[in-house]
Amino acid sequence: YCYIFTNYLMSDQDGVVTCFAMKKGEAVAVFKTLPGQKIARLELGGVLNTPQEKIFIAAGSEIRGFTKRGKQFLSFETNLTESIKAMHISGSDLFLSANYIYNHYCDCKDQHYYLSGDKINDVICLPVERIPCITPVLACQDRVLRVLQGSDVMYEIEVPGPPTILALHNGDGGDSGEDLLFGTSDGKLGLIQITTSKPVHKWEIRNDRKRGGILCMDSFDIVGDGVKDFLVGRDDGMVEVYSFDNANEPVIRFDQMLSESITSIQGGCVGKDGYDEIVLSTYSGWVTGLTTEPTYKESGPGEGLKISQEMQNKIASLRLTLEFSISHKVALNSQQPSYLCLPGIKGVCHQSDVPIDLLDVDKNSAVVSFSSCDSESNDNFLLATYRCQANTTRLELKIRSIEGQYGTLQAYVTPRIQPKTCQVHQYHIKPLSLHQRTHYIDHDRPMNTLTLTGQFSFAEVHSWVVFCLPEVPEKPPAGECVTFYFQNTFLDTQLESTYRKGEGIFKSDNISTISILKDVLSKEATKRKINLNISYEINEISVKHTLKLIHPKLEFQLLLAKKVQLIDALKELQVHEGNTNFLIPEYRCILEEADHLQEEYKKQPAHLERLYGMITDLFIDKFKFKGTNVKTKVPLLLEILDSYDQNALIAFFDAA
Repeated sequence: YCYIFTNYLMSDQDGVVTCFAMKKGEAVAVFKTLPGQKIARLELGGVLNTPQEKIFIAAGSEIRGFTKRGKQFLSFETNLTESIKAMHISGSDLFLSANYIYNHYCDCKDQHYYLSGDKINDVICLPVERIPCITPVLACQDRVLRVLQGSDVMYEIEVPGPPTILALHNGDGGDSGEDLLFGTSDGKLGLIQITTSKPVHKWEIRNDRKRGGILCMDSFDIVGDGVKDFLVGRDDGMVEVYSFDNANEPVIRFDQMLSESITSIQGGCVGKDGYDEIVLSTYSGWVTGLTTEPTYKESGPGEGLKISQEMQNKIASLRLTLEFSISHKVALNSQQPSYLCLPGIKGVCHQSDVPIDLLDVDKNSAVVSFSSCDSESNDNFLLATYRCQANTTRLELKIRSIEGQYGTLQAYVTPRIQPKTCQVHQYHIKPLSLHQRTHYIDHDRPMNTLTLTGQFSFAEVHSWVVFCLPEVPEKPPAGECVTFYFQNTFLDTQLESTYRKGEGIFKSDNISTISILKDVLSKEATKRKINLNISYEINEISVKHTLKLIHPKLEFQLLLAKKVQLIDALKELQVHEGNTNFLIPEYRCILEEADHLQEEYKKQPAHLERLYGMITDLFIDKFKFKGTNVKTKVPLLLEILDSYDQNALIAFFDAA
């Protein structure tokens, strides 16, 4: 929604645009349009350098325009083959993007076109009244901002995560008109100056608090110091207000957690003159506000919240007729939890045909119960049910998978509505699910190489890569050859994937990654009756390199487990002796940090076992490529791990 003077606009999934005005503290409808296709985007526009009072909506492949009184003055069918996902209005210029297609129109006439190699999440244009040339910017899923000139890419900007939202700094591009804010799906924020020759990275806010992804942003002086702050809404319900210090660095001033994802955010004066507000819309359709007005009031007998009869009837009708929809996000390869959002969750049942761990999330109040599974007979490794408390609208899950084991996780979601219904959502766990896209890799590392040749097309080998790895666009990229870089988020190993028609080359510093790719790609080619010629080059030094990457994580987990085991015994001694003066400093430190250590250990169940499993796989894979089966030596390897010493482990790998 956007604001018109003291009014505000909303669009919903039924295709209805509603304009409200606040009168005597109550929301009064100014106009409401007829239902239509689901509205993907709503923007305000008008003649440049005049109040932006015209309302534009994107629904399907159509753009419609309304006056501030609700009269339709424009219906423009773009004839795009995909539904419009993002839109930006600047004077008579209209910038649209669908999943992969970008179009620029001027006075509803086609001007420029661009086909992106990955999904386009948002589109914006630098202010044409301040910048001499039209400069659109696309936020693409492959962690890149693409700056266009006409139908061509002027240059690309690499950002630290998949960008989901773009906004002009201060609403007008800042002092230069070239400053652009971006937010990412993994919760990072940044400011970039888009010059004619190259980008200038000004600052970046990392998501150290592990909050949700960025869904919306706005600039408004809510603090009242004469400098515009920027407002942020996240998909975990967090609202943030950032101000700027003397060095123009962003500093968080306020934050507020709501119970649902924030789908839109705006600053302005809506409810009461003289008091600025932040108005938000949430996933299930609520509009709420945060105000600067003091809210301390006394209520007399019989006073309470007044809801009109019309509103009561509407609420009752919605309760009876609501068709529930689910907003969900899954990130199996990062530390972000997955989200399931809908108006009132009663319970969620999870079933998986591959081994995965469901980890505790502090924000959850749901009660979880696990059912025993017979994994040998029916490939059912997980059956868990989350029973949610009343008024629960969001459930967060943290999932840990094992690379090399792939399949499907299913979520059966039951809402608190009548009649009883259920939706099933499937999430594919990929063979290399712990990998994520990156812009660069270290080419100086010792690399192992897997080469595939055969009678397969570019589209076929691309589909295999999509099956194996996350963050790869489903649509084959333009050109005859493509290279993708990946990083393992757990071990920090890397993978380079280069392929074309008839050839695929995969390089990694982890032998286990090469082994997984070899097995999975061979299986996929066999399904399609394609004959593959497979060759590989193994670098012996890479094994020692991978063990050194695992070493600090393994050492930390072993030390943590040892300390946790000592806590109960040390507490008994403390009770018996009455003090801890007789203990050595190391043991006193363990007692002082007991709560923190136990909390850290609880957050990482089976972490040590996973590291043992990775080392065991590395050991087996090293000799598998030599044609030797060393599974009988695994018990000896586990004995060495129990009394872990890095040099002894490396010597065992060499001697075996």
